[in-house]
Amino acid sequence: MALSRGGMAAPLPLLLPRRLAAGAEPPENVVRVPWALRLRLKRGAQRRRRGQKEEAAAAARPGKLLLRSRRPELSQPRWQTVGRWERPQLVSAGWKHRKACGDYFQLEPSQEAAPALQAPPPDAEPGPSFAAMGLQPALLAGLEGLSIGRPTAVQRLAIPALRRGRSALCAAETGSGKTLAYLLPLLDGLLSRPEGPAEAEAAAEAAAGPASPRGLVVLPSRELAAQVGAVAAALCRPAGLGVRGLTGGGAAGGLRRQLRAPGTGAAVLLGTPGALREALRRRFLALGRLRWMVLDEADSLMDDSFIEALEEILAHTPLAAGAPGPAGPGEARTQVVVVGATFPTGLSQTLGKFTDVGRFVTLATQSLHRLPPHVQQKFVRLKGRDKLPELLQLLKERPASGGAVLIFCNSASTVNWLGYILDDHKIKHLRLQGQMSAAARAGIFASFQKGDVSVLVCTDLASRGLDTSSVQLVVNYDFPDTLQDYLHRVGRVGRVGSKVPGAVVSFVTHRWDVDLVRKIETAARKRTGLPGMDSSINKPPPKGG
Repeated sequence: MALSRGGMAAPLPLLLPRRLAAGAEPPENVVRVPWALRLRLKRGAQRRRRGQKEEAAAAARPGKLLLRSRRPELSQPRWQTVGRWERPQLVSAGWKHRKACGDYFQLEPSQEAAPALQAPPPDAEPGPSFAAMGLQPALLAGLEGLSIGRPTAVQRLAIPALRRGRSALCAAETGSGKTLAYLLPLLDGLLSRPEGPAEAEAAAEAAAGPASPRGLVVLPSRELAAQVGAVAAALCRPAGLGVRGLTGGGAAGGLRRQLRAPGTGAAVLLGTPGALREALRRRFLALGRLRWMVLDEADSLMDDSFIEALEEILAHTPLAAGAPGPAGPGEARTQVVVVGATFPTGLSQTLGKFTDVGRFVTLATQSLHRLPPHVQQKFVRLKGRDKLPELLQLLKERPASGGAVLIFCNSASTVNWLGYILDDHKIKHLRLQGQMSAAARAGIFASFQKGDVSVLVCTDLASRGLDTSSVQLVVNYDFPDTLQDYLHRVGRVGRVGSKVPGAVVSFVTHRWDVDLVRKIETAARKRTGLPGMDSSINKPPPKGG
């Protein structure tokens, strides 16, 4: 190092250029920028210019937002499209970091009505009415009693197909009217094909023996069985068909009384898997006369808690390819209809043990597995300790005329704990979870539907199939474990029959929650269905399975 006259080190250039002109003296201070850094700076400048252009374009082209972020630069207007292979910049990209707490984004409604009620395009032909579908007059009278005028999208799709007698997978978004989509054509089949001599004789024998229905609907919960049973009874009353419900939770004598209730014999039976299995084991019930069978909310029925009972029920039905039909050899086999908004991957393997799933026809709506475009959905990144204050603020700020509220938790213990907290804050509510006794659960959801209490704290027991048209706010106090659960929960608002679309607020606290939120945000920005939701019903079961 060179020293100056005063003994101090003289400054030297940091980097010298490689070449100097002959006789030229080097400059005193030269900083050479590495080539890789120059490229990085250039790309950064290009990105900044591109961002400025996009901001200018957005400012020049104002419009409604598809996604609203706390950070305006991450909001997405409706007119902006994201390519299939493009990776959008996500609000939730950094949510696994603790400093992200307090951030949020919101999916804004892009249409007013539910997809099931959307009018067809102006150039398309309007769908057929219930009368034009050829349904029996008695069923049309039942629809009039229910104040139901025009069919929804899934009903226009499913009713003509099921009237032809094909076994089917009926897949449609939550709240789209799937119950009527399968009840109307199947009840129409019972009315248009009255019992023959052999069936009449079997029915006479059944009067003194086990109950022998012609139609069976299997449902995962007593609340859903009661709800579907009320709709079926209203449709069957003008036609003179009897409907019975069979739910567990009581002694064997209770099962017998449910099946032998006074009145018209039961042509249609609705029951939960446990109660149906117990009735079959005790020989209170025989399924040899079944003309059709419905597995409603199939993803719940395929859960580990139900699958053994369901397989035992299927083994008692005349489904197999070589088995005689309900009215003897040569008769058409029992028609099977599998219904749901989401389906498990093992569905075809389970059904394949009893029937030829290759003969099933798939009936699916265009909005299947998509986020509801008419429902506002907000995602808030929070610390676990902040969830309770946020919930209490939501409930206390909500106006008295704001409609009913559903609060979802992932466990029964959280439902009970949260209920005690709401009691302390004088917030009137009901609780519903699967560990309650049958007596405790009886009437809770019916009371909530009638509006006696406007807040229900529940597990996913209340997310499947139940009619919640009075609900205007869903709060995911615990973020759901799967995308399927999220779709079912968000489907509790904005249903067919709801007065307003409603809103959903989700608290995101765990790192594994963020993984699901990123998938939801990506699907929303790209306007695609949620990933990994396709059913495997049309895939052949594995050999030896």
